[in-house]
Amino acid sequence: MTETEFIASADETLAKIGLALDAALETGDADVDWNINDGILEIECADGSKVIVNRHVPNRELWVAARAGGFHFRAEAGQWRDTRSDDDLAHVLARLLRAQAGLALILPTLIAPAD
Repeated sequence: MTETEFIASADETLAKIGLALDAALETGDADVDWNINDGILEIECADGSKVIVNRHVPNRELWVAARAGGFHFRAEAGQWRDTRSDDDLAHVLARLLRAQAGLALILPTLIAPAD
């Protein structure tokens, strides 16, 4: 995949996560703020901690930083898969945000480009 294709796919994924965050915040009572700026999705929790999802262009990966640690996701068979556990991004992100922010996040399938 080219750099341009990766950036477009990563930005689409970040936008889908943002839409899911808006939906969760409308129906839940968690206090979370979020924004996307230049390929970086920053989610700030009520306690001041953050979950950050960003594109890492040189490796063609999405990286997640949270209180629980750092995670790298690579496009494999149309999904963003953790390079260590093979879990998908949607599952890991929902788990991290539930634990760190008390947010019940329901994410759609986050399609990754063909590798």
